[in-house]
Amino acid sequence: MNNAMTWFEIPALDYDRAKTFYTTILGLEITDMPMPDGKYGFFPHNKDGYGSGGGIMQHESMKPTTDGPNLYLDAGEDLSIALAKVEPAGGKIIQPKMAIGENGFMALFIDTEGNKIALHSMK
Repeated sequence: MNNAMTWFEIPALDYDRAKTFYTTILGLEITDMPMPDGKYGFFPHNKDGYGSGGGIMQHESMKPTTDGPNLYLDAGEDLSIALAKVEPAGGKIIQPKMAIGENGFMALFIDTEGNKIALHSMK
């Protein structure tokens, strides 16, 4: 096993709103994928390398929540850049950027769908 996590899915009540939010704060492209009875989009990921990939999913079986596991998204070089875009894009910061020792920095926010999500960077 290379990594404990291989895939993640972020629940969305409004796929297009969620896609716009994550595209805005992370500066990445989310690729739409046809899905019966719902909507799905992939975050960019290296299919052949280490790490994990994931997407946004609007489906009746998926419910946004602030309870449950923390999902940490890579904010790039400095999470301050992505974090500054959270509230203008419709999210809410609930834990400002904080140092986590030799593991870099993290912050928590509530996205436009009501999910609690974390950002991580080494700077």
